[in-house]
Amino acid sequence: MGKAIYGLLGRTLGHSWSVPIHTALGCPDYRLIPLEPEDLPSFLGRADLGGVNVTIPYKRDVMPYCDVIDPAAAAIGSVNTLVRRPDGKLYAWNTDAAGFCCMARRAGISFAGVKTVVLGSGGASRTAAACARSLGARETVVISRSGPNNYENLSRHADADIVVNATPVGTYPGNGASPVDLAAFPRCRGVLDLVYNPRRTALLLQAEALGIPHSDGLPMLVDQARAAEEHFFGRAIPESETERILSQLRRETCNIVLIGMPGSGKSTVGALLAELTGREAVDIDQRIEARAGRSIPEIFAQGGEAAFRTLEQEETAQAGKLSGKILLTGGGVVKTPANYAALHQNGRIYQLLRDLDALPTDGRPLSQGADLAAMWAQRAPLYERFRDAAADNNGAAADTAAAIWRDFCVHCGD
Repeated sequence: MGKAIYGLLGRTLGHSWSVPIHTALGCPDYRLIPLEPEDLPSFLGRADLGGVNVTIPYKRDVMPYCDVIDPAAAAIGSVNTLVRRPDGKLYAWNTDAAGFCCMARRAGISFAGVKTVVLGSGGASRTAAACARSLGARETVVISRSGPNNYENLSRHADADIVVNATPVGTYPGNGASPVDLAAFPRCRGVLDLVYNPRRTALLLQAEALGIPHSDGLPMLVDQARAAEEHFFGRAIPESETERILSQLRRETCNIVLIGMPGSGKSTVGALLAELTGREAVDIDQRIEARAGRSIPEIFAQGGEAAFRTLEQEETAQAGKLSGKILLTGGGVVKTPANYAALHQNGRIYQLLRDLDALPTDGRPLSQGADLAAMWAQRAPLYERFRDAAADNNGAAADTAAAIWRDFCVHCGD
């Protein structure tokens, strides 16, 4: 018999970050295991199955094939960690529960005495609802598409204090979708979204805008992996490993986004950041030109600014779905409000500042012959709304790039 099999069992796994997490936890052989439903019985019967995590849609489907199910997991009705032990039996646990509690605790969200709405009715929903009850929720309501509590009668639960999204709605590449509008829950004071890619789903962006404490699902994913590894190899792993790996993943997957006036140096600083970090620099203007088959001045000449802004919004939406990149934007990207969500969902946004009299105008349709002071007056509040931080670029561009990278490393590990 060859090496034991370790990995993530599911159906569609292209969005998963489990491999780097388990590699960091000390399991270098961990891999993705996409299977169709008809392949489950033969796979789960393999003698060389070491340990696997289980994700959508199989968290309940695998249970009939397990010989021993942890009582807590049996009570939840969902498992996500399977181990073949030396006795040949397949053992099952639900480590998602530990991960969920970790996520809620880190976000400062308490379930004690409150009403909780859980969106979705699959295996993840069962875990979330069980955890809410175990953490003291006064009432827990599961919203499904066709049950007595569904998306058509959410008004019955307008008094909910905490909203948990346990559906895949909003997951990459379906960024921008949200299962509900938080306006339906005017008393809401906590939002937990089990989705972790993107970092900020549309639901979490709304929570952020409303000032509601919230968390994405990455803390849950990392902590449940830590707990799963303990079962895989029979060894205790300190909780500090969750924080270490979470910080590492946050830095690796967060985009560095550059905005600023035309000519403020985004391309130059972006290229230097690419050299400094080893990341790919993605120039959204170049993507627009490649898609249109024309230069930006030609797009303006033939279709005007409106045609360009439409292309810009579409390409910004696609670029914003990426992770771990350097995104270079056009000077007017801030004129379209929807671009904020696209850039912010996975990124930390830096505004480059350069004195107006130092801004070049060649090849920039809106800058040539323009009153740059008037343009600045119009755009300055928009840049301020978009940005997470400002970076002065009146000196050496290399110094600017270094300063941005230092700031990024400090602020993108949480």
